[in-house]
Amino acid sequence: MPWFLLALAILFETIGTTALKASDGLTRLMPSLLVVLAYGLSFALLAQVLRVIPVGIAYAIWSGLGIVLIALIGWLVFAQRLDGAALAGIGLIVAGIIVINVFSNATQH
Repeated sequence: MPWFLLALAILFETIGTTALKASDGLTRLMPSLLVVLAYGLSFALLAQVLRVIPVGIAYAIWSGLGIVLIALIGWLVFAQRLDGAALAGIGLIVAGIIVINVFSNATQH
């Protein structure tokens, strides 16, 4: 169950960050409200996850996957460019998350 909650926390963080871009500096009401709601849900879920999964591991996965998803959304939705260095960095983040989940015993609870 904590891994499902972590996935939901990542989803809401991604929604919140996407809404933050759409809020135009928090000047548009509906996207701004979505920012507050999505971030609130994300942190509430992450707080529950931290009861079981170590903070360093949970935060690395939460922030790492959030970065990857936001970079993809920026590319697909906002037509932001991803150059070779950005793609390499994203690849390293994904590789790090895989290493943590496959090879580390720190994720066991």
